[in-house]
Amino acid sequence: MEVEFYQWLKANVRQSDQVLLGIGDDAAILAVGSDTGMVVTTDTLTDGVDFLVDEASPQAIGHKALGVNLSDLAALAAKPQAAVVSLVLPREGNKALSALELAIGIYEGLLPLAKEFDVAIAGGDTNTWDGPLVISVTAIGKTTTNGPLIRSGARAGDAILVTGKLGGSILGKHLAVQPRCLEALLLNERYDLHAGIDISDGLSLDVSRLAEASGCGVALDLKLVPIAEAAIKRSARSGRDAIDHALSDGEDFELILAAPPNSAAQILADQPTEVGITQVGHCVAEPGLWQTHNDELKPLKPRGYLH
Repeated sequence: MEVEFYQWLKANVRQSDQVLLGIGDDAAILAVGSDTGMVVTTDTLTDGVDFLVDEASPQAIGHKALGVNLSDLAALAAKPQAAVVSLVLPREGNKALSALELAIGIYEGLLPLAKEFDVAIAGGDTNTWDGPLVISVTAIGKTTTNGPLIRSGARAGDAILVTGKLGGSILGKHLAVQPRCLEALLLNERYDLHAGIDISDGLSLDVSRLAEASGCGVALDLKLVPIAEAAIKRSARSGRDAIDHALSDGEDFELILAAPPNSAAQILADQPTEVGITQVGHCVAEPGLWQTHNDELKPLKPRGYLH
């Protein structure tokens, strides 16, 4: 549904000179009459889709709700500034907590993350109803001197880099989101980067989106993909290969970056972040997603979470 709705929006939503980057990226960039652009992103999280309110603590849910938005700002190498939080609470609460206790618990989870990244919680809205818990967060950031990273800047020949390790997020990382804001700002300041996106729906699906936006293809070397220990554990339970989990589980909230070869080589040599950076492939002229196999390209089907 998401792809078809996106195409309809692109065809029907009026473009404005005030919108420097609009529908189709991890966040929008607005012209606000200053040297830097205002970066705005929003995510809506729903019980039964993004979390289970009777299994996860409200603190973990609140942390995730802000964290996924900050991850979108990281994808554009934007510096976080503020957020507004809207809650639609189940009128009777859940099995263990009242609606008020849920609301307070959610804020107890998101406020420490806001403090960590110097994000002001500037307001929001609260309502109750007879449905499940819904949280909508809008985060606001600003571009920096080197400008934003966008999905559409990759070029054939660029290296594809990822931060961290991938897969198995359902075992905990999908709630304990650690947005890579500081890593993105550091990398964008020190090195030449062409494009970026965060991994919310799975490495193979999200890198294919970057390739499509850039008008090129991406060839992944599956032997190089950094596999998380959680993906190995998931593999033992699911019977699927660990690399399959790393490619498609999603909610890793790591960064995918496209960088020219010389810059990528310097990043890999420097390893300037604690989370580690790995080259997992490169951009090619042929559109689509590919895997390298015996010096040849074989089609690779993008897989991950489809909204």
